[in-house]
Amino acid sequence: MPNSALVIGGGIAGIQTALDIADAGFHVYLVEKEPSVGGRMAQLDKTFPTLDCSACILTPKMVDVARHPNIELITYSEVCNITNGASDFYATIKKKPRYVDTNKCTGCGSCAEACRLKGRVTDTFNAGMGKRSAIYVPFPQAVPLKYTVDPTQCVYLTRGVCGKTFLCKDACKADAIDFTQKEEIVELNVGAIVVATGFDPFDAALKPELGYGIYPNVITSLQFERLSSASGPTAGKILLNGKEPREVVFVQCVGSRDVTTGNLYCSRVCCMITAKHAHLVKDKIHDANVTIFYADMRAFGKGFEEFYDRVRAEGVNYRRGYVSEIYAAGGQTPKRDGKLVVRSEDTLIGKPIETTADLVVLSVGLVPRVETNTLAQILQLTNSSDGFLAEAHPKMLPVDTKINGVYLAGVAQGPKDIPDAVAHAKAAASAAIVRLRSRQSSVASQQ
Repeated sequence: MPNSALVIGGGIAGIQTALDIADAGFHVYLVEKEPSVGGRMAQLDKTFPTLDCSACILTPKMVDVARHPNIELITYSEVCNITNGASDFYATIKKKPRYVDTNKCTGCGSCAEACRLKGRVTDTFNAGMGKRSAIYVPFPQAVPLKYTVDPTQCVYLTRGVCGKTFLCKDACKADAIDFTQKEEIVELNVGAIVVATGFDPFDAALKPELGYGIYPNVITSLQFERLSSASGPTAGKILLNGKEPREVVFVQCVGSRDVTTGNLYCSRVCCMITAKHAHLVKDKIHDANVTIFYADMRAFGKGFEEFYDRVRAEGVNYRRGYVSEIYAAGGQTPKRDGKLVVRSEDTLIGKPIETTADLVVLSVGLVPRVETNTLAQILQLTNSSDGFLAEAHPKMLPVDTKINGVYLAGVAQGPKDIPDAVAHAKAAASAAIVRLRSRQSSVASQQ
């Protein structure tokens, strides 16, 4: 439909954009590269500063976007090419095979239980903190709730054999497993495009002095989210090797405001994410000693300063200074329950300090998704100095791009918290609706 919209990315920004355009009466194609919509927000446990359940906010919107009569959900798919026509766009979408018939799959999970690799495949949704089967749904509230075979892990797809029988196929009473599925190409003709590709967390391994990837008890803020989530690998208990950490250190600005990584920008959300995590530690492990190393506190949003004050009143120790090194105490070899030493400088007292820790959480910044640069080339968009997609004007046109009919939504344009991402998405939807309505009026006048 040439007077429809294409929304690329099924996170909270893409979902909100699709719902707003669809509610205005226009058809929307929502393309998501993962098997389920939800994006990064689906990985969160609580949201700051109100500590609301993330899934309680997101899941109803996920269900709405799947059931909306004007929205066609295209998951586990990628945009391959987009051609700019005279007044519309022609998009080529690659639908990857799930090896599961979604019309037959009931989401019962029998296939995952029977899988030969049950509990042996790294769970990317849980940020590597848990294991899953080679056939899976990303999380219990996934939309659509249909299983997907991981082609990089499935024994049959990688080796051509899975024992004498297909365990998953034999276990599926609905006969939904179909290893004959092939890649599909879908051609779309749309009048407007909204890019809502979101972000990736900064790779903490690029800061080797902080010990990530060396010491198992150095984790990222996203991994901590999955540890503290009731749907995570530890059912919401903050456990490392089956033990509760008693000394927890948080390190802020990892991959943000950093000349050595080239990320000179502030990721905006890290200060409050760390405050939220510190609160969760104190709430779940009452006698834990929690220390936060920070450069500057940026509690800019509604209720943020009050939440920061609340966390400090709970006994969280804030120390101003950059962490220079994290190493094993006493020269011990890296192990999951070994003590760590965090070396820093407290700039308020002007002295170097060392703090011991059972668990160190690195509050990593936000960086553009790898796919964002590919889309920028396809759509002929430009990048800002921070690597995110550039808007037409940072003040007057924050959702428009230099290409008429292509708009930006959410963190694809730059770091944002959830409320700002939703507001930006609604602005992008409004711009797309104006264009589609104008095209609709033009066609009507010609008739």
